[in-house]
Amino acid sequence: MDRLGKYEVRPFTRDRQNVVLVTTEGKRRRNAHALLEVDVTRAREIMKTMKVEKREVVSFTGWVIKCIAQSASEHKLLNAYRFGRQKLVLFDDVDISIPIEREINGKQFIAGYIIRKANEKSVGDITQEIRGAQHKPVDASLQAFDDQLTPFERRFLHAPLFVKKLGLVLLRRNGLFKKEHIGTIGVTAIGMKGRFPGFVIGMGGPIGTFIGLGGIVQKPWVVEGRILPREILHVTIHVDHDVVDGGPLARFTDRLVELLETGFGLSSS
Repeated sequence: MDRLGKYEVRPFTRDRQNVVLVTTEGKRRRNAHALLEVDVTRAREIMKTMKVEKREVVSFTGWVIKCIAQSASEHKLLNAYRFGRQKLVLFDDVDISIPIEREINGKQFIAGYIIRKANEKSVGDITQEIRGAQHKPVDASLQAFDDQLTPFERRFLHAPLFVKKLGLVLLRRNGLFKKEHIGTIGVTAIGMKGRFPGFVIGMGGPIGTFIGLGGIVQKPWVVEGRILPREILHVTIHVDHDVVDGGPLARFTDRLVELLETGFGLSSS
């Protein structure tokens, strides 16, 4: 009796090795987590109205990124890194790192992209930037967009695995270096890729604040004393507990929920 049956062996590619490096870095960090359910019914209604009226069509993910950037610009500990052993560095610019899925030669892969100064851009600007990135030249072997790579980054990504491990060690407490090369906040939208009615629990990696967007489901919700069906977004926030305590995290979360529930940035679009 054949106990194995049919199977396929695939190479453990460079991009998967990079994922292992990043998640291992996240595992060693002392993270704090917040799981949120947010009523995004109003925002979704505004977007549908904009589409029907043939006004500017914006992406849901682009809008959430704008809300995150606005909240982080008001609560800068969520937009900060350690700088050496005894200092923190807090940034004015909110640079948001996102994964963009591309198809090359019939295969799907993820490339990293950084939206610089997201707090200064409109929802429409962010939407157009994301859609533009989906058609930019990309280096599949490096999981990165050609026009965003510096010569140093290109050499580093081509380096052997032990060099990358050393680079991550040097990166840990150099907040300025982190900001320059990986941004300040990471956002991934697993729930936008298909039916995903739940939370995304990520590892965080070396980036300061990591936010996972899960699925949107319809749930009974209390609105002004009445129970109504509402569209609820699942959001997970991971922060470096060395930098952020419960109070700052709660204030950032409270502001983010307020922006999401009121459709911040959509009326002006």
